[in-house]
Amino acid sequence: MNSRKRRYTKRRPKQCSNMATTNKNLSTYDKATIPNAKDFRFGIVVSEWNPEITEGMFQGAFDALLDCGGIKENIVRWNVPGSFELIYGCKQLGKSYDMLDAIIAIGSVIQGETKHFDYVCEAVAQGIKELNLTSEIPVIFCVLTDNNLQQSIDRSGGKHGNKGTEAAIAAIKMAQLRKDAKF
Repeated sequence: MNSRKRRYTKRRPKQCSNMATTNKNLSTYDKATIPNAKDFRFGIVVSEWNPEITEGMFQGAFDALLDCGGIKENIVRWNVPGSFELIYGCKQLGKSYDMLDAIIAIGSVIQGETKHFDYVCEAVAQGIKELNLTSEIPVIFCVLTDNNLQQSIDRSGGKHGNKGTEAAIAAIKMAQLRKDAKF
């Protein structure tokens, strides 16, 4: 046994790498690093609940797809009543348009006074995960799960950027990955 005693010092916990960026606009992207979207077809399923939030995210996604070469006619939009219904909407959209390269699920769930928030958030996250495991079309999770309306505003075109823009960039990258994986 080693007779030396080890000296332990109290260390500061490491901060998560994204903690430093929580107050930044995370929706900026370098077009030079994004595949050209001109040959891809996208589906976007938008929740009608909290439309002041979801419409902003839709616009962010739509604009980013076009900015990266996407063609307006190659973008299909379906509306569903709420975030819980996004799963079914994405599933049916994928079946109806078999030529889609990626689907973006846009929704907003804002914390209320009941556990409903927890159940909806969990179900939507798990449902979209399940679609990604069972479908050939990548489904991008673009659902805000915020504590209050201001947080949602800040993330749907406000001071923290637009989650819709981020989802569009992810959709383009995943469409390219899907295309590359076929070879």
